[in-house]
Amino acid sequence: MLYILLPKLIRMKQFFTVTISSIFMLTVTKAQLPEDALRNAWFVPGGTARNIAIGGAMGSLGGDITANNINPAGIGLYKTKELVLSPGYLLNNNKFSYLGDNNKGSKSSISYGATGIIIGSPPSRSNWTSSAFSVSVNQLANYNNHTYYKGVNNYSSYSEQYLEELTRDGASPQAAEQNYIFGSSLAYRTYLIDSLNVGGQFVGYKSLVPISTGVIQERDEITKGGYNEVSIAFAGNQQDKLYIGGSFNIPIVGYTRDLWYKETDATANPDNNFEYSQFNEHFTSNGIGINIKLGLIYKPTTKVRLGFALHSPSYIGFTDRIRAEMITNTEAYAGTVSESSDNLNSGNPGERNYALLTPWRAIGSVSFVLNEVADTRKQRGFITADIEYVNYRASRFSTSNSDDIMGKDYYTSLNEIVKEYYKGAVNFRVGGELKFDPVSVRIGGSYYASPYSDKELKASRIMAAGGLGYRNHGFFIDLTYAQTINKDVSFPYRLNDKANTFATWNNNRGNVLLTVGFKI
Repeated sequence: MLYILLPKLIRMKQFFTVTISSIFMLTVTKAQLPEDALRNAWFVPGGTARNIAIGGAMGSLGGDITANNINPAGIGLYKTKELVLSPGYLLNNNKFSYLGDNNKGSKSSISYGATGIIIGSPPSRSNWTSSAFSVSVNQLANYNNHTYYKGVNNYSSYSEQYLEELTRDGASPQAAEQNYIFGSSLAYRTYLIDSLNVGGQFVGYKSLVPISTGVIQERDEITKGGYNEVSIAFAGNQQDKLYIGGSFNIPIVGYTRDLWYKETDATANPDNNFEYSQFNEHFTSNGIGINIKLGLIYKPTTKVRLGFALHSPSYIGFTDRIRAEMITNTEAYAGTVSESSDNLNSGNPGERNYALLTPWRAIGSVSFVLNEVADTRKQRGFITADIEYVNYRASRFSTSNSDDIMGKDYYTSLNEIVKEYYKGAVNFRVGGELKFDPVSVRIGGSYYASPYSDKELKASRIMAAGGLGYRNHGFFIDLTYAQTINKDVSFPYRLNDKANTFATWNNNRGNVLLTVGFKI
């Protein structure tokens, strides 16, 4: 089955591609895509094992170091000092469906959750009963994965993106050879595409890929890294009734992608001037930024807690680097030819510096505590729920160089694409705990809605979790297993003049998380 996007997305791609083309001409590096914004915004946040076991619904509960990243008012429940460590392990299983072909793959990696220290003050006689200070580091997203899919396509080829770019720019053969060193120039130099001449006069470009008889398309990608956040939080407790807190946070993002994409002649005909072409890319993106989170928790009765938190956008400065190469075998036409961006860029990677403003978030929460008493050992448990709104379409790119006029124009266009491509979404989290002192049993789940405005793009994230906890004499240990079902789409390449094919992606991610804590 051939998956085709709606015309709205095709028109959007046209606007986007024209702008990228002009930037390629001047900066000889890779420009950003809307997907880069989503990678830094659409994820199921991590935390302690206790937080994950209750579906991440920590907004009105408090008493957990994960509150730094969700609702910092929750730190205000602490009146003692506590050290927390949260190692973990992720298991990825991927299923892809592309052009009627199904593929599987797996990837496991080490991870971690909220780790740090909380320093709570003892009760005082002032209007503010107590206060607490906390420093933590938490992994909000883990990028470690390995994906692969393939299928036979007789509708389009990745070579057409280079034809579109050169044709749109009216590029001369000399420009095709020199000005697009991370894409079209590699295709031109390896004869994946070549000059088209009529009567000895240059009239355009042609692709040597025999699309009509079909090509086997394969895409293999290994990604590494994570979205980590260092958090410094402070909260105050007013008469054990109202808790107000805030956190200053430093996102630290590292992302590495090793990608190869290959097209092979489906007919194995040795005389049609095409056997295969393979594009290899090594891409790294590193960023550091700032954000603030504010929140409060209010107890209208002894058993009910209400919470509200507001997360500012994160302002993150990124440096991206890219290296690319292409190998093409056009049989009798030119044989096997390879070229790399290193050869065309003095051995250096392409580099670009820019800033990203991530979406803001608002969280409303409610918890019902069973047998609410000051001695938490005598509490029998709780039920808790969060509702969260994230405005994904509010992501904004900008140039880090105030004198870069072309860059400003490019990012203005890209931001318009982001606003059209994405939408705001409502997420839900719910969980509960039963205590059988000193053991606790927990269960929870969460649902993260699609960030795409196009209904053809089916996407969601659903997590179900359960765990156990043990607390006694100033020591606790929690163990949780969470299963997350991610549904998304993957585009092997983007075209302007044709509908885009994409693979449907089902990712099952298991997360084993252990949290150990000590009163100090």
